[in-house]
Amino acid sequence: MNTFKYKINGIQYEVEILSVEGNKAKVEVNGTPYEVEIDKEIKQKTPRLVRSSHVATAESTPAVSRTSKPIEQKGESPIKSPLPGVILDVHVREGEKVKVGQKLMTLEAMKMENNIDSHKEGTVVSLKFSKGDSVMEGDVLIIIGD
Repeated sequence: MNTFKYKINGIQYEVEILSVEGNKAKVEVNGTPYEVEIDKEIKQKTPRLVRSSHVATAESTPAVSRTSKPIEQKGESPIKSPLPGVILDVHVREGEKVKVGQKLMTLEAMKMENNIDSHKEGTVVSLKFSKGDSVMEGDVLIIIGD
């Protein structure tokens, strides 16, 4: 928690307060632990986090999926870069048929490799960037048609 240095009668003391609960404090003086009782309760500035226990019952509502299904789009659909980065690899060619979730490109952004996946089934109409190209967030990478 806190560390204090005191000099009493010419002797140096280093006091570290480890914890305070109610009117009891755990401290360490020059490396030796002590439990100190204080004459009045100390109010802490930050509240203590207390989690209530949750007991699951058979009456609980079933889990609901929080992810949505891909929107089925007709016509050409662009796939945009989620982050600025560099294209490490292109896994498809123009005219190739792709499925939902298929890996199309690998993008390096912030020293992490990110897969760019297809959000719809169709044919690759156009590749806007190739391996080694730098892209900005929101740039159209690939256009997929029906």
